[in-house]
Amino acid sequence: MAIQLNSEQEHRVAEALRSGAYSSSPDVIDRALEVLHENDEWLTANREANDAKIRTGIAELERGAGIPEDELDACLARWKAAR
Repeated sequence: MAIQLNSEQEHRVAEALRSGAYSSSPDVIDRALEVLHENDEWLTANREANDAKIRTGIAELERGAGIPEDELDACLARWKAAR
């Protein structure tokens, strides 16, 4: 099977190769497919718990218990900067 990559995908594969973590383009694609499969399995295994958390969050927002958007943005920015 031949796969056509767009320029962004080619760029990402090239970056992965430059990192030295992969020895070939097929290695990069294999790892990407492995991660996709792991994520899909996790989502399937945790669907009920995730759905319950989403329902809880929606209920909190409907009660007015949410965080104002500007505060949330600032909190997320601080969290991201600390990583």
